[in-house]
Amino acid sequence: MPIPTKIEDLARLEKLLSEPTAHAIETLAKLDGDLLLLGVAGKMGPTLARMARRASDAAGVKRRIIGVARFSDARLETQLQSWGVETIRCDLLEADQLAKLPDAPNVIAMFGMKFGSTGQEARTWAMNCLAPAFVCDKYRKSRIVAFSTGNVYGLTPVARGGSLESDSLNASGDYAMSCVGRERVYEYCSRTYGIPMAILRLNYATEMRYGVLVDIAHQVWAGEPIDLTMGHCNVIWQADANAAALSAFAHLATPPLVLNIAGPEILSVRRVATEFAQRFGKPITFIGTEGADALLSNAQVSHRLFGLPRFNAEQMISWIADWIAKDGATLGKPTHFEVRDGKY
Repeated sequence: MPIPTKIEDLARLEKLLSEPTAHAIETLAKLDGDLLLLGVAGKMGPTLARMARRASDAAGVKRRIIGVARFSDARLETQLQSWGVETIRCDLLEADQLAKLPDAPNVIAMFGMKFGSTGQEARTWAMNCLAPAFVCDKYRKSRIVAFSTGNVYGLTPVARGGSLESDSLNASGDYAMSCVGRERVYEYCSRTYGIPMAILRLNYATEMRYGVLVDIAHQVWAGEPIDLTMGHCNVIWQADANAAALSAFAHLATPPLVLNIAGPEILSVRRVATEFAQRFGKPITFIGTEGADALLSNAQVSHRLFGLPRFNAEQMISWIADWIAKDGATLGKPTHFEVRDGKY
């Protein structure tokens, strides 16, 4: 696939974000049965569902791709249906609604709560721990790929190169602690019910409308000072994270296989901001100093399994700079990657 020099519009972006890898196509070619995506209305869900549809079609496999969410935006439901994805409205904390969901041998669990968790700690724990327990009980005979987050590790020294899957967890704040709880619930259910499972610790998915690079670019464009306190980060092109989720069905285990999903580069916030400033032709100011630690993940294991991400940070910076300069659409949802105390 030729690499575009720029991404012209939303239609081109969403097509690129749903482009499956060869590994994802091969995995879905060998996978039996329908695929259910729980929490499909989030930032990654729509393009992941579309990628699953495209990968299944490319593999010549007839299967239902079913997206489940509360769907507060009816337009998204219509868009998913136009891509060949069936939709079902459901609140996973409502037992009667969950019970009515169709059985499916393959499940991707994407639901959860992060932003707004401060002040809504009880709901955060319910969504991140109770809902997984309910889902595992409902789908105890299925295969499950479940999303988690690199926040479960806490801060790690930058010089170390990122947290490993074997590291002890050191979560800070209700969000990250509830995500540790979520992983423990999934592990318990996997062991108890014999559910083949993978847990994906994502850190951080990025596209034109959302992500750490987008946050930094907008701050530079607006002339805002760049906070260097969280001085380093990982990013991964969202389509590569989507493809990893589908490819993970080839590597499930009981207890769950845990994988970091992140880009191979440790990025300097200062250098990224400076690059955007040069591309925009704008001045830049910094506040704070780089900490010796940050939220960073080492994803070498997933890279060995699925291959390196198709697009690196330099390519994403180029695309994002062009997108913002032409006032491209954004989701208006900052990542708050700079938060160091775990309060989201």
